Amino acid sequence: MTSETLLNLINQVVKSRAEYQYIELKAARDGAPKRLYDSLSSFSNSNEGGIIIFGIDEENDFELCGVYNLQDIQQKITEQCDSMTPKVRPLFSYVENPNKLGSYLCSIEVPPIDISERPCFYSGKGRLKGSYTRVGTNDEPMTEYEVYSYEAYRKKYQDDIRVIPRVTSGSINHEKLNEYFKLLAENKPNLSKLGKEQISELMSITVGGEYSLTATLLFSLYPQAYFPQLCIIATAIPGTEVGQLGESLERFSDNRRIEGTIPEMLTEALTFVSKNIRVKTIINPSTGQRQDSTEYPITAVREILLNALVHRDYSIHTEGMPIQLQIFSDRIEITNPGGLYGRISLDQLGKVQPDTRNPILATALETLKITENRYSGIPTVRREMQEYGLPMPQFENFHGTFKVTLFGERTGTVTKEINAPDILTFCLIPRTRKEIANFLGIKSQAYAITTYVTPLVKANKIKLSIPDKPKSPDQKYTTVPSD
Repeated sequence: MTSETLLNLINQVVKSRAEYQYIELKAARDGAPKRLYDSLSSFSNSNEGGIIIFGIDEENDFELCGVYNLQDIQQKITEQCDSMTPKVRPLFSYVENPNKLGSYLCSIEVPPIDISERPCFYSGKGRLKGSYTRVGTNDEPMTEYEVYSYEAYRKKYQDDIRVIPRVTSGSINHEKLNEYFKLLAENKPNLSKLGKEQISELMSITVGGEYSLTATLLFSLYPQAYFPQLCIIATAIPGTEVGQLGESLERFSDNRRIEGTIPEMLTEALTFVSKNIRVKTIINPSTGQRQDSTEYPITAVREILLNALVHRDYSIHTEGMPIQLQIFSDRIEITNPGGLYGRISLDQLGKVQPDTRNPILATALETLKITENRYSGIPTVRREMQEYGLPMPQFENFHGTFKVTLFGERTGTVTKEINAPDILTFCLIPRTRKEIANFLGIKSQAYAITTYVTPLVKANKIKLSIPDKPKSPDQKYTTVPSD
């Protein structure tokens, strides 16, 4: 970054007396920090990267103490960056200390590494103990599952075809399995020429003669005999928060453990939802006939439940975690183990073709005509909610879980609370339109800039990198230094 940008960033940090999620402070007045590994790891493993500023003493009222030796600290930092796997290649910047002649402050910008190389870790501790993630302003050790998630993507683990030794021919519903083979023969003529054992191996129903997890989840007589928690825990809550009691002091107005194969669980979960949401009767003005309309579009609910069942994590790390279906008085929440898989981000859902965590399972469900497997689920959910006059669904991805919330009409439009100080802090570093829109959680870049940034530009709180060409595709927005 430029000296001007760094100085602006320093002034804002000192003024606010706080670190930020993507900014770490180090005093370094008496020597280089000996253990930057945690921050180097956590910033490298985040999608935004991060900045470490040296020469600010946070514990001494954010004093601009300056670094002990500008050249030596850069050498020591580089040595620590070389101790990471993969090696970190930061961008160094420095600026003269405005409070002390001959003194300097410096910073490093830690870039995010590609997801295929994560996690970045301190080589001296190893991948499991040396990997960190940024939580607020803290560097927290990654859990074993978080480390595994990156490894599973990098090595393309296929947990949906792992062998389940306890499953035998006697525990398989052969009538359903034969129907699956019949459907395969209809859609894949080349397979129709083969025997069932060959088809079973080719389609990963069996692997080396033993039944796979996909076979267990689709054709077992009772999958929960092997995996008790691969189910759906469904609850209807008489309020807007867990713990609120109903008129009869009940915690749940309905509570059910939904088991069976994936198609069976999908059907029973939809029955549970239909039973526990309101249904209103309307008169069709064209025909005069009475029509029932559910509180939520059932098609949207089905898509979300199906996504949870198909795309949840089925690794040994999460086989003890059920899917959660919670119906509140104002919303429906569906949470499944396993966050977003691969490179896709929340703002890309329904817009780009994602990596598939369980491709064999998804393909089998397509053959069974349970799912289309055409990545149309999220657009369908959005369209259905819009046609019902309901707010857009909310998607959350955090700590190895993925949650979808469908809001009812009594909730009103749900938007992220956006404050000018948040935008000004985010734009301490020059930001593009896309970065700002993503930060605000707004799909339309034009709307985000016009509604939230332009007023700050007019108030001389944010400046344009190319002021004479405000619509330039290379435009960036930076917070104006405060006096």
